[in-house]
Amino acid sequence: MGYSPGGGSDLFSQDHKYVKDYKIMVSNNSINQLKICTQCILPETFPGISFNESGVCNHCQREASFKTQGSEKKAEYHRRLDKLIKDVQGKTPTYDAIMAYSGGKDSSYTMKLLKERYDLRILAFTFDNHFLSPLAKDNIAKITKSFNIDHINFRPSWSLTSSMFTTAAREEIFPKSAMLRASSVCTACITLVKSLVLKTALEMQIPLVAFGWSPGQAPIQSSIMKTNPGLIRQNQKLLKDTFIEKIDPLTQSYFIPDSYYKIYQDSFPYNIHPLAFFDYNEEKISQELRDMGWQHPTDTDTNSTNCLINAFANQCHVDKYGFHPYVLEIANMVRQGIMTRDEGLQKIYTEQNKDMVMYARNRLGLVDDAT
Repeated sequence: MGYSPGGGSDLFSQDHKYVKDYKIMVSNNSINQLKICTQCILPETFPGISFNESGVCNHCQREASFKTQGSEKKAEYHRRLDKLIKDVQGKTPTYDAIMAYSGGKDSSYTMKLLKERYDLRILAFTFDNHFLSPLAKDNIAKITKSFNIDHINFRPSWSLTSSMFTTAAREEIFPKSAMLRASSVCTACITLVKSLVLKTALEMQIPLVAFGWSPGQAPIQSSIMKTNPGLIRQNQKLLKDTFIEKIDPLTQSYFIPDSYYKIYQDSFPYNIHPLAFFDYNEEKISQELRDMGWQHPTDTDTNSTNCLINAFANQCHVDKYGFHPYVLEIANMVRQGIMTRDEGLQKIYTEQNKDMVMYARNRLGLVDDAT
């Protein structure tokens, strides 16, 4: 999920008056005392939030026009993607697109969509963070085999990965604005995913980088976007310094070398995440994937279909900031009518599975940190 625009660091406080109550309410699976937007699911603990006299949050008030403009805007982005693919398909010696592929529901469906609708030559790239669900690994094998897709499985050393997750869980190593959309643990992981995928795209002259972001994760305006080398270079420098100094010097090799900005200055790819404007229905998507042999893991939390560390990451975020790291994404989907408010409440305000949280703590050697 990476860095996202949003509230500044002044919006966060470890002494926020609702943080303690929120943790108690989550652990008791009771949200009756927590003020939540009457239209979406954003809580009063979310930074910068305000409510009108009807209990509707400022985010819902600002985006009230989405439904009237949504169909026209989605049609525009369909046309843009069709044109972009027509312009680049088959024009390079390797692949048309590289797909950041976790084996989860959304990335699996995105790859299915790109393959069936456009018949792209796709290279799947999986970042194995040592916490992939066994069923997610099976799903990766089934989906790539079904579409005859080449696949790279990148698995960093356990030493590096455990250092990354431990540091992210214990320290605040990213800008506070990034924490509005993702936990620190997830942000650390996706930072390396995005960097490695872009690095591979440059080296192999692949014109498209595809992600399986849900419609709530990133705005439609970013769903088809040419990579800006200057911004990437600036962002990568900050990230590289953080990872090298805080996590492991070996992470330097995961970032874009300075020489690439000259060598590949005219070859930076487009980023696409088509689920932002294609029809999105979770049950329909899951059923289509099940028809291909994809199975929903039973060992992941309510907001992941591939990762065994996600429940721990969510709990760390709630403990630090007083709100769930997925709440903005799910609130956006509720606001767009993609899921019901009750479904959103269940995804966000269901207590984290204690066994899953403890599993991650044990693997990372953080049992003494448990409260």
